[in-house]
Amino acid sequence: MKYCKKCKHTYDDAQQACTECRKPQPLYPIDDHNTPVFLIAAGGFEAQRIHSALESAGIPSECATRKNNISADVVTGTDPNDKDILVPFSAYQEAYDVCVGIGAIKPEGEEIKVDMSDVEQTAEGDEEEAMSPAKRTTVKIISAILLILIACGLIWGTDAITGFIKGLFM
Repeated sequence: MKYCKKCKHTYDDAQQACTECRKPQPLYPIDDHNTPVFLIAAGGFEAQRIHSALESAGIPSECATRKNNISADVVTGTDPNDKDILVPFSAYQEAYDVCVGIGAIKPEGEEIKVDMSDVEQTAEGDEEEAMSPAKRTTVKIISAILLILIACGLIWGTDAITGFIKGLFM
């Protein structure tokens, strides 16, 4: 196995350059089994959940900042809070299995199965009555009038309360 020293992703021995880095980086063989390698990128609660699951399985892990160029994240649309979760190379397969077990990683070739009966029940319960354009316009006009009346009531009410309090001190 080889890995990229910059992003810590692992590759087969046949691979010559890192495909994850923006500029192709040379790959180096993994000589030490304690070499930290990339497991998954996650942020916020998901990163804490993965870290806790790995910790309870007895697998050491650490979170590393993904990038130093946060301004590029705004342009590319990536989350600047995402962290790379790194594990020792010797514990990579066990850590991968833990992440599959908690649902953080989807195994290759596995599809997400959805029970369509649940989806249909939800859709039936959430149906809304379709309004005609005339009814929709009427509702909008009545809503606007009610909003104006509420605003006027607040102003007149505040004015009346202020006048009453003023009258107490005169």
